[in-house]
Amino acid sequence: MTFGRIAGIGATVTLLTLPGLAAAQPFRGVYLGLGAGYDLPEDVTVQTPRPASPRPRLSTNGGIAGLGGIGYGFGNGVRVELEGSIRDNGVSNITGTGAGAASGGLRTYGAMANVLFDMDVGSPWIYPYFGGGAGYAQSDTRDLTLNGARVTGSTGHLAAQAIGGLSLPVYGVPGLSVTSEYRFLAVFGNAALSNGTSLQQQKHHDFLLGARYAFGVQPPPAAAAEAAPVPAAQTAARTFLVFFDWDKAALTDRARGIIKDAAAEALRGKAARIDVAGHTDTSGTPAHNQGLSLKRAQTVTAELVRDGVARDAIDIRSLADTAPAVQTGAGTREPRNRRVEIVLR
Repeated sequence: MTFGRIAGIGATVTLLTLPGLAAAQPFRGVYLGLGAGYDLPEDVTVQTPRPASPRPRLSTNGGIAGLGGIGYGFGNGVRVELEGSIRDNGVSNITGTGAGAASGGLRTYGAMANVLFDMDVGSPWIYPYFGGGAGYAQSDTRDLTLNGARVTGSTGHLAAQAIGGLSLPVYGVPGLSVTSEYRFLAVFGNAALSNGTSLQQQKHHDFLLGARYAFGVQPPPAAAAEAAPVPAAQTAARTFLVFFDWDKAALTDRARGIIKDAAAEALRGKAARIDVAGHTDTSGTPAHNQGLSLKRAQTVTAELVRDGVARDAIDIRSLADTAPAVQTGAGTREPRNRRVEIVLR
């Protein structure tokens, strides 16, 4: 099978999952995942009791693949999971030295531990992810006949896999996502069968559709569904709000303008004290959010000082995700919670 055909299958699988999807992730907490699809194994070199050169190869057919897993998301895009899988493939013939007929098939069971990372590409409805895993795979014969001789056996070896895919949150069902992915599985070692026959390293290409459900994900607030961005600054009772990009503490030009306005108001009104409080959303760990909110508050304070405010007039607080402007569940990337509040007193 050519690379173009493989790519075409992957593109088709991906496009089938696109309609009617939208929500937000990554998430923090336990999740369950299921997947099924097409398994394309590579032909396998056959070792016979009488060595031959070149070695014969067993032509394998595409078959079905299925998997299920349980995992945990850390809220920062990183996930770990335990996965069980099954792949079932038929065989068609033997090529090369000792060419002949083959029938029956092979069934491969896998148990893997995976580490994956969800990427935020700025879209609320599609999240690419990639990762890999290692574990154990067992290959069993299924009525396997080679050149008229029945061959049996069951053998297991270490295995590794690479994973790449797309996750598409389902609109209106918090925590539920449709997945479309490609996996490459390599089974190391030789599968020793009866009659002195063994199969060399096995390799599988999988194209899967699936679903993943994360427990405890809260629905986004109603206002979050609106396309219009939240204003970059709001003023009420001499309060100025400065907003930040996800996991960032850098100031935009708009943010510098807001801080400049706050500094001018403080100098004009002779504010006795200025409170600068840093906040984050709930998408990071508590320790990470504490440090990030402090860094945001320090960045704003430094800008106020550059705009003429005396440093000893400013009080800094780091509140992490303990005082959100918008109530959300854990692991939620809410733009209105990524802020620094400047309060003139």
